[in-house]
Amino acid sequence: MKLILALLLIVLAVMVAKTMLFSFRAQTPSDYANTGPQFALKTHLSGPILSEGLIYGPNGKVTSRFVARMHGEWDGDTGTLSEEFTYSTGRKQSRKWFLTLGPGDTFTATADDIVGKAHGVISGATVQMEYRIVLPPEVGGHTLTVTDWLYLSENGVIMNRSELRKFGIKVAELVATMRPDPDPG
Repeated sequence: MKLILALLLIVLAVMVAKTMLFSFRAQTPSDYANTGPQFALKTHLSGPILSEGLIYGPNGKVTSRFVARMHGEWDGDTGTLSEEFTYSTGRKQSRKWFLTLGPGDTFTATADDIVGKAHGVISGATVQMEYRIVLPPEVGGHTLTVTDWLYLSENGVIMNRSELRKFGIKVAELVATMRPDPDPG
């Protein structure tokens, strides 16, 4: 019995170590401090933006696809990012982020479906943001913890990767592109 318990503890320790050291969650903003081009929220989240993405469920299969038209506006150190999502099912969703630049390379953000404030860090060619989101009732109404990473490429395209967790367990992942909208009409 002691041997089985010891083996279970070893397996649990390996799983925790893998998650904390060798996964999406293991990266930190300092890992990207010396990367470029430099991500500038006022520049790269400004004007009309087109986003196309996929949402993966807990089993790794695509559960949803979307296209989002976004528009960013700034006045000094505060800005808004309006998002209009159209999902492959035809469902539509709107969100408006209110962004405030903070000291150093930090910022905060709020939106109607965000619990409290999102906290973000800009580092080199990346932005990392953490927050809690309340899903719409039609998709369960759950409150999830989100880790959001934006990676700026040399040609100005932003790659977005997000993990959504409930009780510490990954329940969804989002992967999307963001780029200037060629047809903001």
